[in-house]
Amino acid sequence: MAALWPERCKALVSVSGYLITDLEASREPLPPAAEHAWWYQYYFATERGRLGLERHRDAFVRLLWKNVSPTWDFDDATFERTAAAFTNPDWVPIVIHNYRWRLSLAKGEPRYDAVERRLAAAPRIAVPTITLDAELDPFTPAGGGASYRDRFTGAYEHRTLQGVGHNVPQEAPEAFARAVIDADRL
Repeated sequence: MAALWPERCKALVSVSGYLITDLEASREPLPPAAEHAWWYQYYFATERGRLGLERHRDAFVRLLWKNVSPTWDFDDATFERTAAAFTNPDWVPIVIHNYRWRLSLAKGEPRYDAVERRLAAAPRIAVPTITLDAELDPFTPAGGGASYRDRFTGAYEHRTLQGVGHNVPQEAPEAFARAVIDADRL
């Protein structure tokens, strides 16, 4: 929204930086340690992966949560509140399609092709922005905030959250809420 229709946004808080998928760049291999963190995307590219997610939804998501947020001590009640969404009959097909699309193994929705072309140009974001990188998130880009700083042209601030993994809003709710409040004041 902020990239293509900035007039609709007052400010932006972005976890993990500039999050517009670059399909061309995703064709290029990353260093092995970075590829390792994405193992499940390659699994989902196969029929075996789709079946695995279908048959073992809760166990699969629990494993991912533990891997990408190693210090998050979520309880069963927290997990169960989220796991209720996994019973939606569209959940597995949507998850699988999303990861296959990211690897250019599935086509996007044709009616959004014009929007996708605009996003593929990596537009700069001019609305006031705070980016948050989590220290323990395996998907934090190499170089952190410096690696995508040039994508933001308006008022900007970057924060790195120590001891936090991939799920910033739940692992660090105070820091996330503070960023939302502060972004409104940039």
